[in-house]
Amino acid sequence: MLILKSLVAGEIHGLGISRRIQQITSGTFVIKPGSLFPALHRMEEEGWISSFWGDSENNRRAKYYRLSKAGRKQLEVETERWGRVSWAIAQALEAS
Repeated sequence: MLILKSLVAGEIHGLGISRRIQQITSGTFVIKPGSLFPALHRMEEEGWISSFWGDSENNRRAKYYRLSKAGRKQLEVETERWGRVSWAIAQALEAS
């Protein structure tokens, strides 16, 4: 869900996705490359994202990712699911 959310603003390379997630979560989540790149690969296979090669801000070749229409829909699904899960956990923690 956080990877998809990080791509809403536009296309970005893998390291940028990791930085964006860290930024939007105020440092709570730090995604390591060993977790990020397999997830990106799976999302690309699902059709939620697409990729292309380009130059990064320091003129290195980097793979950029962008959110697809199917990815936007999946982000909605995941956001709704997370809302239900977080509500249920909050209810359980408040129970006596």
